[in-house]
Amino acid sequence: MTEEKIKERLLQNSQEFRKIYEEHQRCEQSLAGLRSRSFLTEEERLQEKVLKKKKLRLKDEMYQMILEFERQSGRNV
Repeated sequence: MTEEKIKERLLQNSQEFRKIYEEHQRCEQSLAGLRSRSFLTEEERLQEKVLKKKKLRLKDEMYQMILEFERQSGRNV
């Protein structure tokens, strides 16, 4: 099973994964809004840095859940 298929399955069947995924998407949308501006205030630059770190942490959490699913399914990466 591909990583994308596992992600789809987890989105359907895991409330925890879905919650993390949705928060990751919100971070991406917020970052897109900041990137669309021609100038960022110091506060917005700080917000951007915090959002990038949070988004990366959430991505890592999703990846760990995908790896755990693969491990439980008997598939090694």
